[in-house]
Amino acid sequence: MSLRTVSLFSLSMLLSGAALSHEYKAGDIAIAHPHARATVPGQPAAAAYIGLDNAGKAGDKLVGASSPVAKSVEIHTMSMDNNVMRMREVKAIELAPGAKISMKPGDGYHLMLLGLTKELKAGDKFPMTLVFEKFGPLEVSVSVDAPKPKAEAAAAMPAEHDHQH
Repeated sequence: MSLRTVSLFSLSMLLSGAALSHEYKAGDIAIAHPHARATVPGQPAAAAYIGLDNAGKAGDKLVGASSPVAKSVEIHTMSMDNNVMRMREVKAIELAPGAKISMKPGDGYHLMLLGLTKELKAGDKFPMTLVFEKFGPLEVSVSVDAPKPKAEAAAAMPAEHDHQH
């Protein structure tokens, strides 16, 4: 292989990795990998997940979100309490200097898409506007991932669970 071929291959791999990660910036706050899981027809709600990393010297807050695929989007937190899943809406996520939030299924924060207006299909993308207290609105593109296999999802849940808002 020539040096030129190796260089072009390396450059293309670097660029494709950057394109797949789809990161955004809201001032000093990096927003990483907005994604949601695919839904089934008629499913009324879904969750979306992002990573937030405040590399700045000033704090900010994620105070809201909206998307044309849902009637409303709420910021939620989820926790387990004596094998009972508890989910509740929060008004904002504080992003102090140096704060890192990694939203993931089954733990901590997520963006709840309520009143879905369409099915979320694996491989699709949809827009979502994140609203920060100081930075203001920022539109991101949310990638829809394939749903977890049932066996994997069941293994992730406690043997006895309940879902309460």
